[in-house]
Amino acid sequence: MADFRVGKLEQGQTKIRNVPIAVTPEGFWCCPSPAVLQKSLKNHNHQSKSKASSPLRSRASSLQRTATSTVDKKTHSGSLGSKVVSDDQRCPTSDTAVPAAVSPASVPERPSERPPKPNVDNPQRKISMGFGQPETSDLKVILFGKEGICVRMSVHWNILAENSRFFADKLAVQSPVPCLEVADCEDVEIYVETVGLMYCKELKHKLIKQSVPRVLRIIKVAESLGFRACIKSCLDYLEAVPWVAEEEENVVSSIRHLQNYGASPLLKRVASDLSDPPNDTLAHIMELVLKSNEDRGRREMKSLVLKLLKENNIWTNGSVNICIELFYSSCRSCMESLLDLFRQASEPGFSDKSLDSKDPVMRHIALEADNLLWLVEILADRHAADEFAVLWAGQHELAELHSKLPIMSRHLVSCITARLFVGIGKGEILPPRDTRQLLLQVWLQPLIGDYSWLQHGCRSFDRKVVEEGIGQTILTLPLEDQQSILLSWLGSFLKVGDNCPNLQRAFEVWWRRTFIRPYVEYQGINPQSDKS
Repeated sequence: MADFRVGKLEQGQTKIRNVPIAVTPEGFWCCPSPAVLQKSLKNHNHQSKSKASSPLRSRASSLQRTATSTVDKKTHSGSLGSKVVSDDQRCPTSDTAVPAAVSPASVPERPSERPPKPNVDNPQRKISMGFGQPETSDLKVILFGKEGICVRMSVHWNILAENSRFFADKLAVQSPVPCLEVADCEDVEIYVETVGLMYCKELKHKLIKQSVPRVLRIIKVAESLGFRACIKSCLDYLEAVPWVAEEEENVVSSIRHLQNYGASPLLKRVASDLSDPPNDTLAHIMELVLKSNEDRGRREMKSLVLKLLKENNIWTNGSVNICIELFYSSCRSCMESLLDLFRQASEPGFSDKSLDSKDPVMRHIALEADNLLWLVEILADRHAADEFAVLWAGQHELAELHSKLPIMSRHLVSCITARLFVGIGKGEILPPRDTRQLLLQVWLQPLIGDYSWLQHGCRSFDRKVVEEGIGQTILTLPLEDQQSILLSWLGSFLKVGDNCPNLQRAFEVWWRRTFIRPYVEYQGINPQSDKS
């Protein structure tokens, strides 16, 4: 809360400037927007520079303005009164309006009188604005804000004491209190508006057209003033309106401590009463996505869930094993289903069946393979796919049946193998050496058999990334195993060319390790310096 003191605004302390003010039907104000405040400040700064560049002309124009001001006030003093203006109306412009809260001490001096000397201890404020109805008020509240802004509010003792615990406590110290000063006010605009809301009977209606960030500013000031009715109305408003993007975090952080004011319904929008992670809900979502037969919906939801799982780290507080086990349970189920479908599709006579009989099986094979590929992506992102590599390397029967199915139906299975090689090559998946060796022995040849189709029939297939992953996986093995696998690859590459993975980079590394390194080590030469 800003500094508070009882005092009075002395003559010459501020310079009153007129700004547009909208008076509400309840008889109070709506504070001008920040743009109006900044415009007034700029105009004042511009005038100050002009005065500094021409002191003689400044003095003459100052005397002229003082005289004009005196005449204008005499002319319009009878037309002010305590008129109530509706929300659609505005006060007169600054050329004709008179400040609403000018005290008797601030009546302009006569032109013949010498202006008072500036007060060094109380420097003149840049902007001062009056609010309220001074004719009927019995209390003045003066706010001193940033950039020299001073706001003087003509208010009513009983209204403030009735609605604000802060003002009630301060006013009880001394009675009557002619003037209250609030120094270093952080948000003058919202402070004025919040005090104005004390005059409104239906606070919720006044907040309808406000934005969420502005209501959060109001609730902050209302809390500092102990304005319970305003806090309750702001919470009711926030509970009913949608929160957009970053507004959610701002709302939650602003109201979390307001449990005594009824903030619990708002917090339920973003937090459940359950203390454990919603594993059952996640399992239900996974089941719905994995069993969906609608291609577009399944594809879009897989992409969305994968993105959300990457953004949300729900694997904390001992729930890591539970969630990972959930994914592996789905993996095992998909593998078992895929193996049964491969057995069914490789039976004698299956190819002679009608298309209507074969099509559901082939579509189901593609579905289960796509599900496994999605699950591998999730596990690899969580750095938890090591066990999947072990499971996949052990699928000997599935790999043997692979060549018996049409390539159009089986190629997604090779995508799973390719993803594992990419993960191992990037260090995302770290299976043991025996698993890496078995994975290459079991699944590299089926991948080579589908390579031409993958390049031309699979949009998501990145040849360079896959070849780098395969090569790096081979190079993690002992040199003898590297030789066996690369010589087998060489035979295939020399037969089919581009229809086979291009592992020349891995072949070069193996060549240097086999034929160059023994020689340079024997000669005591650094292989790196010799290469350079």
